[in-house]
Amino acid sequence: MVKQERAARTREGLVHAAASQFDLDGYAGASLVRISKAAGISLGAVTFHFPSKAELAEAVESQGRAQVRATLSRMAVGGAPALEQLGELTLELARLIEQEDTVRAMVRLERERPGRAHWSEIWLPTADELLRRAYDSGELRASAQPEAMSTLVVHLIAGAEITLRRHRAAGTAPSEGAVDLLARIWQLVLTGISARRITPGP
Repeated sequence: MVKQERAARTREGLVHAAASQFDLDGYAGASLVRISKAAGISLGAVTFHFPSKAELAEAVESQGRAQVRATLSRMAVGGAPALEQLGELTLELARLIEQEDTVRAMVRLERERPGRAHWSEIWLPTADELLRRAYDSGELRASAQPEAMSTLVVHLIAGAEITLRRHRAAGTAPSEGAVDLLARIWQLVLTGISARRITPGP
């Protein structure tokens, strides 16, 4: 049992170290040697758990997807209006991108490894359902068709990641976090799509 627990901790540490490397250097730029150094584990121990970089990348993607699914599960409870829930969903996704290495690495790995499923397949069905509910209940203006709004939500999330990466690449600190920035943008969006009058926040 002790051995199994130690192996599980080692594996978890490797996945997190790999996520950081994949996030920073991409799939091609990361190496098992760099990952082993970052994790403080011998290369032999790395290959014992993950014989190839591809298998380690898949483990990182799996962990990132699990975090997104867990977030969706937590948000499934509650009776708030659909448009409000949609806003909370976009902010939670931005928070994951901002704070979780495995999620950022997953998003980058999907772009750089051909044939990978896009992470939006996890959360977009929920967003689409919320948009349909918002439209059917009259929360959205008639001109705010759910299909167009769905595309807008995808672009908002992608933009949050791009903005964050641009600041990291430049070594500059953003004036505000990805979540706060997206919250302001979402408030602007609501003024154009909501059927109700929006009261600006403080």
